[in-house]
Amino acid sequence: MRLVVIGGVAAGMSAAARARRLDPALEITVLEMGETVSYGACGLPYFIEGRVPDWRSLIVYTAEQFREQRNIDVRTRAEVTGVSHARRSVRLRSGEEIRYDKLVLATGARQDRTAIAGLDQPHVFSMNTIPEAMLLREYLRTARPDHAIVIGASYLGVEAVEALRAHGWRVSVVHGGKHLLKRDDAFLTDLLTRHLSRFHVEVRPGVCVRTIEPDSVAGVHASLVVLAAGLKPNTALAEEAGVELGSTGAVRTNERMETNLASVYAAGDCAESIHLITGRPSWIPLGTTANKMGRVAGANAAGRRARFAGVVDTSIVRVCGLGVGLTGLSETRARREGFHPVVTRIEGLDRARYFRGRPTTVELVADRSSGRLLGGAVLGDTGVEGRINVIATAITRRMDVEEFGQLDLAYAPPFAPVWDPLLIAAQQLIKLLGSSV
Repeated sequence: MRLVVIGGVAAGMSAAARARRLDPALEITVLEMGETVSYGACGLPYFIEGRVPDWRSLIVYTAEQFREQRNIDVRTRAEVTGVSHARRSVRLRSGEEIRYDKLVLATGARQDRTAIAGLDQPHVFSMNTIPEAMLLREYLRTARPDHAIVIGASYLGVEAVEALRAHGWRVSVVHGGKHLLKRDDAFLTDLLTRHLSRFHVEVRPGVCVRTIEPDSVAGVHASLVVLAAGLKPNTALAEEAGVELGSTGAVRTNERMETNLASVYAAGDCAESIHLITGRPSWIPLGTTANKMGRVAGANAAGRRARFAGVVDTSIVRVCGLGVGLTGLSETRARREGFHPVVTRIEGLDRARYFRGRPTTVELVADRSSGRLLGGAVLGDTGVEGRINVIATAITRRMDVEEFGQLDLAYAPPFAPVWDPLLIAAQQLIKLLGSSV
């Protein structure tokens, strides 16, 4: 029995490793078109910034380690050009054909480079892969700092801002939408825009870039351009094989990560997942989700019955020193999904005042009719990761605001105030829900 995995980063290697643990006799082959497998792509902005001095420290396991320690045949620089499910085979650019009994598609996401002209110029960079990150870091090491433009206001976009500023560049962010971090939250966007302006970072929303000139973007001078937009699920191989896509444009799967083709699974940034609040398919390309989906796909490919329940869309990013944690639905998204949202926003301290407590902003969204917690945001200097994870857990367990407000959260002056900002926000939201009945 042979399992073939296409893609050797988060989802692909998680699938292969899980399948090997469950079935020592299974023949496993991983095909990765790049030179590196199993690396932390989320660390690339910090490598560019200089906080991570060596890109090799981002590698979790090498292809050689997988071959020697886990008996998984990992092939790098192995580009798959076609999949024939009728023949149960994949075709490599080299002309080699490899047969499979089970197949996991973990082809990730790709940047759409067709919508903007001028991307092939020497001052234009991306930062999605190790080779791309190495090119940008070398450019920043040797070039004289000037004005840079980041195209895109996603997580990667704001991480690019920090990396460029660390090298002395002035930075502007241009993006075609109205909101930052792909979250339709006017409050959050306004707060972050004002925060960025304090670091002399200009944000220009509603700018659809069609062409990059040799020295400007959208009429603004730029000697360096970083593309951090246009990410799409990489589904070309899946479509050719007859795999169905879902409403998001990613591969449609069930909770076992099975596609419409028997014995073919999909996981990671090329695949959909279910949003636990809306109950509908979503496409959320995050490393945490990809690894979980990969484990489920690998377990099922090895003959077990595992399931991936879904996500609530939890993320965290640093924006010029400010931690920003997000989970669930914004007020606007909740209304669009058919809920009747009530929202509260408060500012509290991350720890006791006499321990130099710093301001922490908390936003909570709940459904008026049921009191169910729907979403939240946490912004602050410290403790953001813990607080946003508490909100994400509560949403996953379908807590209402009354239950959330009764959580027994830890308190000690060096770590948190006696009334945590989460509990203060919950009490405010309970009052609003009571007055709205």
